[in-house]
Amino acid sequence: MSGRNIARRAFSLIELVIVVVILGIIGAIAIPRMSRGAEGAADSSLVADLAVLRNAIDLFQAEHGGVYPPAADIEDALTQYSDVTGTDFGAKSSDRIYGPYLRKVPVLKVGSSKGRSAISATDGDTTAGWIYDEDTGHIFANLPAGEADARGVDYRAY
Repeated sequence: MSGRNIARRAFSLIELVIVVVILGIIGAIAIPRMSRGAEGAADSSLVADLAVLRNAIDLFQAEHGGVYPPAADIEDALTQYSDVTGTDFGAKSSDRIYGPYLRKVPVLKVGSSKGRSAISATDGDTTAGWIYDEDTGHIFANLPAGEADARGVDYRAY
């Protein structure tokens, strides 16, 4: 067979331009959606961590006669065994029969206090990830007012 009888097939310049335009459109749609996914995951993690902390505080309250964990010892109260009064914390013993309610305090995964796990009773404490009010049992992320998620919801309102 002669080389002249074989038809050459190739893409035309217009076909290549159409493919590049289609890839550009797909990229313009997909990249912003993927980048928001990481932020959304961190926001969901904050919701889950707050649920865990609030459940632990509520369980402590239920087992200790309606008294919330003391702010000064909140981390010990949630991660160690306690007595019936909720004032003595440590290893399990004959009088320390309640708890622990958490293995460890979760780390805050969003905002300017990201990476901190300490719990403080002082709003704005720069070393804490969480703020706790022992009078109401309310706990929230230690982030300044106005720091919000991608939807515009203030993290302190979670």
